[in-house]
Amino acid sequence: MKLVTFTHLGDTRIGVVADGEVADGRHAPVPQEMIALIAAGQPALQALKVLADSKAHRIPLCEVHLRAPVLRPGKFLAIGLNYLDHIQETELKPPEFPVFFNKQSTCVNGPYVCIHKPRVSDKLDYEGELGFVIGRRCRHVPKERAPEVIAGYLIVNDVSVRDWQARSKTLTLGKSFDTHGPIGPWIVTPDEIGNPHTLDLKTWVNHELRQSANTREMIFDCFEQIEFLSTAFTLEPGDIISTGTSSGVGVKMNPRGYLKPGDRVRVAIERIGQIENQVIEEPDSTALL
Repeated sequence: MKLVTFTHLGDTRIGVVADGEVADGRHAPVPQEMIALIAAGQPALQALKVLADSKAHRIPLCEVHLRAPVLRPGKFLAIGLNYLDHIQETELKPPEFPVFFNKQSTCVNGPYVCIHKPRVSDKLDYEGELGFVIGRRCRHVPKERAPEVIAGYLIVNDVSVRDWQARSKTLTLGKSFDTHGPIGPWIVTPDEIGNPHTLDLKTWVNHELRQSANTREMIFDCFEQIEFLSTAFTLEPGDIISTGTSSGVGVKMNPRGYLKPGDRVRVAIERIGQIENQVIEEPDSTALL
């Protein structure tokens, strides 16, 4: 299934995308908020599947506004230096231990909503990535059992402000500006993905292909990342983990390929779909007046 959070006629709720339509989740006995839905487990997902299969209570996809599938994840975690070609372009050494960092949850953005170029920097960059969503509360998960705790997969653009990233050893500041976490367009359940480590991933800026990779190229795969993270702390339903980017980022282009207002960034991943976000100047309305 493709699980969505959407707004229709002023009401935000969950649903299932099928055949160019959204099966309206309010007609199933399930929570109408994504984290609560995921936490409710298989009975809730089965109820949604019954709704979707009935082909009833559907709204054309073009008539709804798709939101970030998880509006405010408890944790938004990401990993750096996880593709060898990206490590080579940065001229750094491959890590012996995964390099995790936080993206603050206030950076979460919808799959088709504008990205702000910050007023404090012109070094705005993109990173197309596969993300996954935790489906159950868990700790000390061995790699072999990690698939059991994944609710599904989505696309992430790990938007980065490179000068602020360089100033912060934790990377968090440069990774967490508001609007710099586009995710979506939906959460695809594992049964529709199969092996998450065989997916083609591409990123375009305007019509120029900037990144082209396959998730098999990860150094630490999705399941290993869960094992590492859950050793340190509890993972909870709705937590998002973004799994790293490949070569082709703007900061390593000559000349630099930083994003400018008017640019459109599209990230596509096989068996999931695509997200696309336009860059605009940060509005004056974001400031304390």
